[in-house]
Amino acid sequence: MPQWSKLLSGRFIHRTICFSVGVALLVTPITASAASSSNGKYQNVQFAAEQSGKANFQGSLLTVGENRFLTRSNIEKEWDGIDPDYKPDQAVKAVKELLSLEDYEALFPNRLGSPAWYEIAKGKEYFKADQKDYFSYSNLIDAVTEVANIKLKISHRKGSPGVQEINRLDKDARIETLVSRSSDFNSAKNKKQEIVTVIIDFGTFLKEGFKKDRKRELAAFLANLAHETGGGWSTAPGGELKWGLFWNENIAGRTGVNTSAFVDEASAALYPGVKDKRYYGRGPIMLSWNFNYGLFSSIIYGDKNVLLKNPEIVSADGKVGFMTAILFWMTPQDPKPSAHDVIINKWKPSKADIAKGLSQPGFGITIMVLNGLEANLGEVEGSSVKRRAGHYRDITKTMGVDITGEKVDTLGMKPF
Repeated sequence: MPQWSKLLSGRFIHRTICFSVGVALLVTPITASAASSSNGKYQNVQFAAEQSGKANFQGSLLTVGENRFLTRSNIEKEWDGIDPDYKPDQAVKAVKELLSLEDYEALFPNRLGSPAWYEIAKGKEYFKADQKDYFSYSNLIDAVTEVANIKLKISHRKGSPGVQEINRLDKDARIETLVSRSSDFNSAKNKKQEIVTVIIDFGTFLKEGFKKDRKRELAAFLANLAHETGGGWSTAPGGELKWGLFWNENIAGRTGVNTSAFVDEASAALYPGVKDKRYYGRGPIMLSWNFNYGLFSSIIYGDKNVLLKNPEIVSADGKVGFMTAILFWMTPQDPKPSAHDVIINKWKPSKADIAKGLSQPGFGITIMVLNGLEANLGEVEGSSVKRRAGHYRDITKTMGVDITGEKVDTLGMKPF
């Protein structure tokens, strides 16, 4: 991805983050064919308006959930084309070149659904006799393959990063879908503001930068997930780091200790919670809240209702779980860059970032991207950063990557 620093609202996606969208669409429904055929006419009208000093900058002519087929010319002009290096058929090669199946399984022997997990879980409250190998190597590869077929276009009004609309492109099908739009995106006031657009190609995951940087990206990605899902402790058998990827559900949510449905009323009109469904943390990043399930469903399936109606898919299907994690990893959140851009040295810190101690691209800053609450922490006993960094050192060592001199903690850093 290019250096995109002003994108999604900082409230986007995570369990402690709220995606900023409106609850009422102010657009008259139109057909996809009308949207396609109106582009040239619309551009001429807008050009004339700009020349007269009365410009109205309108975004997509689709309504939320609507889609249209794109010609190759449309894709080149509106989506920067499709790079063959980032197509899905390159995904398997990308993963296998960086980390073998044998090394992956040695790093995470107690992962959820593995043979070792069955021995540990037998007789425990959380044991499931039919539990599949959720964090399997094949699920990781399948997830990388699936996301590589998706591009995302995030457009916001200049000066207002939270006033957005988001489009999804299925590369293979050449289908564009409008997945989200703030209710005030096309208000009379906002239409006078220029539209700033960023395009994210999820096919660039593990495929940009030097091979060492691609290895560091996979290591950083897995290290952060291993911490989030870790089941180990300081004196755990085999060592704490061998217990990464042990959980894929928030325990309090799963057991009913926390009975909340995790439905945010402000976003319920666009992403309505379904009766008797609960949107507690699931998957490698513990995806939470109705707005995140709806948005991720829109990005993965082109349909918000799939995960809203069936949130349990995230914890039942390891491929989908890994997909949610990759989407989160690759997507910038204003004012934060993406973890992807940070770890491959594509991100360049601003003066404001430098003033907050965010000036050394590396694993430490990926922690700040994922969780600003872990600011100014070193690798000391009891520190969450200690386990994250421990996983990173363990994985990079297995990969044969020298990270000497890389800042892997968050000491001296403040949140973005």
